[in-house]
Amino acid sequence: MGKIAIVTDSNSGITQAQGKEYGVHVLPMPFYIDGELYYEDITLTQEEFYHKLEHEAEISTSMPAVGDVLELWDKLLEEYEEIVHIPMSSGLSSSCETAMALAVDYDGKVQVVNNQRISVTQRQSVLDAKALADKGWSAVKIKEYLEETRFDSTIYITVDTLKYLKKGGRITPAAAALGTLLRLKPVLQIQGEKLDAFAKCRTLKAAKSTMLEAIARDLKERFHMEEHPEKVWIAVAYTKDLDTATEWKEEVQKMYPNNEIVMNPLSLSVSCHIGPGSIAVTCTKKLPEIS
Repeated sequence: MGKIAIVTDSNSGITQAQGKEYGVHVLPMPFYIDGELYYEDITLTQEEFYHKLEHEAEISTSMPAVGDVLELWDKLLEEYEEIVHIPMSSGLSSSCETAMALAVDYDGKVQVVNNQRISVTQRQSVLDAKALADKGWSAVKIKEYLEETRFDSTIYITVDTLKYLKKGGRITPAAAALGTLLRLKPVLQIQGEKLDAFAKCRTLKAAKSTMLEAIARDLKERFHMEEHPEKVWIAVAYTKDLDTATEWKEEVQKMYPNNEIVMNPLSLSVSCHIGPGSIAVTCTKKLPEIS
């Protein structure tokens, strides 16, 4: 099989520098901040984003411009025979649906994957796709595999403040006010198409315990890997607060000493809805030993 290019967007959390390191191509996600257009990791850093977010800037997410997508595809097809394009979950953005419509004109040379992942789990899909391409899999076969295994992952997140969930309309002002009064630490889940409520906790310690219990339950009941957690990728993620995230990583590592726990920032498209100070834990089933 000929050479295959792997394309994703910065919702995967893969930076431009990491994309070059991994051998994948990353479309930067656009953000409108107080009416001005920025591109993630190009003209907008994590630090600048949180500064603007915390100073009440009006932030809205967008999808990559059609022209930017087509320009990248056309350029890659001068060098590669096929493209596997992995955008963020179709349930969280229209960029996936748009890319699928655009791919129709490419006579099967561009395969758009709708495996309903975002951020850390989307990142793993990209790395898996690259590994499969290196094994000689066709673009169609990679797409089929990633879509068949789309629910082999979960993200659990707890937030530091309800402010940004309220601002984004994820919870009502009354619920936000009551939750703030009671100092609730909600645990959210991303599995498949959207961000959902998972549990309500009174303390950060309780939220952490809830997330660890959820991962353990997934390992046992969904992945059937309770006895072999090393066959699942377990990772932690965070928004802005590196010190809290580092402590969290150590706690997760103690629970799973035989796993290499990777830590990365959550992508900005998730961060703008949950705010700074959030921490997450994810599990994603590893690729089987396939040829």
